[in-house]
Amino acid sequence: MNSPFVSLPLPGYWIISLGRHDISLPVSRRAVAVNAVLLVLLLATVTASLGLGTVRLGPLEVWQALWGEGAALNQLVVRDLRLTRVLAGLASGAAFALSGCLMQTLAGNRLATPGIIGIDNAATAFAVASVVGMASALVPSAMSLVGAVVATALVFALAGGSGTRGYRFIVVGLGVGAVAGALTQLMLSMVAIDDANAAFPWTVGSLNARSPEATRLLMFGLLLGLLLALRLSRPLHLLQLPPSVSQSLGVHLRRVRGMTLLLSVALTGLAVAVAGPVGLVALLGPEIARMLCRHRGVPLLASALAGGLLMLLADLAGRLLLAPLEIPVGIVTAVVGSPYLLWMLLTPERSRP
Repeated sequence: MNSPFVSLPLPGYWIISLGRHDISLPVSRRAVAVNAVLLVLLLATVTASLGLGTVRLGPLEVWQALWGEGAALNQLVVRDLRLTRVLAGLASGAAFALSGCLMQTLAGNRLATPGIIGIDNAATAFAVASVVGMASALVPSAMSLVGAVVATALVFALAGGSGTRGYRFIVVGLGVGAVAGALTQLMLSMVAIDDANAAFPWTVGSLNARSPEATRLLMFGLLLGLLLALRLSRPLHLLQLPPSVSQSLGVHLRRVRGMTLLLSVALTGLAVAVAGPVGLVALLGPEIARMLCRHRGVPLLASALAGGLLMLLADLAGRLLLAPLEIPVGIVTAVVGSPYLLWMLLTPERSRP
């Protein structure tokens, strides 16, 4: 049986050839290696997250417990107490980073992440409004999706004819995010202290006591979003060329931009619905992926893997560094990511790696 992998004259690429369907797909060898390494690191971090804490378990005990084997206490700790949190961190980090990669590609600007243009803050404001005004546990998750859509519509309406490109789009997004953040603080200052405490995790980003229903919805949305994003990978790559060139190569610009924007907003809303505003993962994940892949194509899968890895590492650090005191994951990512964001703002784009 012939291998589907065929070497190209161009160094560094394979062609995956599906002869029966007359389909050929070029794949970067470096991207395959990067994704494999990120996946191994992600599995190691998942194992560590499930095994470390007040009750410490070895890697073998963790995987035995996951499969329903070993001591009953180990199964209780892994499957009932820690698994939902780890899945929430993995899926929300991947969704944030994939959403960031899509938005950056769409806007042609590495600063244009959903967090920077205000979608995170608006989703948080709607979630907090539901927490301080309603009692249902599922309402904040649904309201954060509404907030993400409202923020996107506002940014587009206020940015006028500039579309998703240019600094006007980003500046308008910063303004919308600032207003949403101010409204969140205003709502928290006007309610009783118990209600404010209940809403606090939605303002900083936390994986503590996440809803299993919202986590399952996020995982389903992430899988669907990843498949759709991978299907868009070729037109997204061509989108980086001048519009006239992209159109001559068969890219329907309006359709691709609309689908990319909807996908990015949906992923951000679902991630905020589970973890709150941890928007810097949407900036750092794609940056790590691009650096490792050396800017070959649009690193969608690598961004998702890097985002999940970042989120789990940040959550693990927040749980262990000052134990038994726990630092919310949003604060850890802000401490790590803010200097990098400042460096990006102060460094000319042509000087960045």
